[in-house]
Amino acid sequence: MAVETKFVVVRKGEEKMTFANKKEADAYDKMLDMAEAFTDWLLQHQPAMEESQAETLGLLIAEQKDAVQHILRTSKLPETAAAAVSQPEAVSDDSADESQEEPAAKKVRAVKAA
Repeated sequence: MAVETKFVVVRKGEEKMTFANKKEADAYDKMLDMAEAFTDWLLQHQPAMEESQAETLGLLIAEQKDAVQHILRTSKLPETAAAAVSQPEAVSDDSADESQEEPAAKKVRAVKAA
């Protein structure tokens, strides 16, 4: 029989996500804390905004905190987003271009809690 350790992020009595290690679970929990703070801030400054819309926007800002910080510091889009907006991908027959593709974005390993 195998023993498996799982780290579960629980919010308001509801299981949100299950992770394989503590570091990822803590990072996700911190991101949810940030999203909640952004949601509260949005509702304070935009009382006409619906709560569900504020929650969605707060979660988006928290998930994209690095891009938001970059924009706040430089007043410009981050390089990856700016390149994607300014230069749409063109179809090319060159096989040399295929070897220079950007690596895929790092995926968070999480399992939805049942």
